[in-house]
Amino acid sequence: MPANVYECMFLLDTNKVAGDVGAAQKQLHAILEKNHAEILASRPWDERRLAYPIKNHKKGLYYLVYFRTEGKNLVNIERDLALNETVLRNLVIKVDPKLVDVMLAVARDQHQFALQTVTEQPGDEDGGRMDDRPRRGPRPPREAEVKAQ
Repeated sequence: MPANVYECMFLLDTNKVAGDVGAAQKQLHAILEKNHAEILASRPWDERRLAYPIKNHKKGLYYLVYFRTEGKNLVNIERDLALNETVLRNLVIKVDPKLVDVMLAVARDQHQFALQTVTEQPGDEDGGRMDDRPRRGPRPPREAEVKAQ
């Protein structure tokens, strides 16, 4: 059976992590590696206030991990995560093989989203607008602006 690539988003207890993200990372990696998973990318994603309390916690640290393993190992991984007090919730998603390289590149580059810029206007491929209205040009100067010059 071939190994698949999975994305797992963990919601961690900020009280247990208490600023030591490295220790939490070691715990998560240990659980995955114990269950025959190969870690491909791993990083903290975001710490934020939760929309509603989860296990009486109002804040949580989201932590993202990509790993490769066989599907049969997921049951044991899920069980071990449920027993870990640091992990409030987790979600494991199988990554489509066509998207693995792109997803890993983005996950490994923490500044990817901050550096992205929009190079093309929405619409057709040559950058045109979606509607047919004429564009408005610059507004003519107001009387007060003309007198000030």
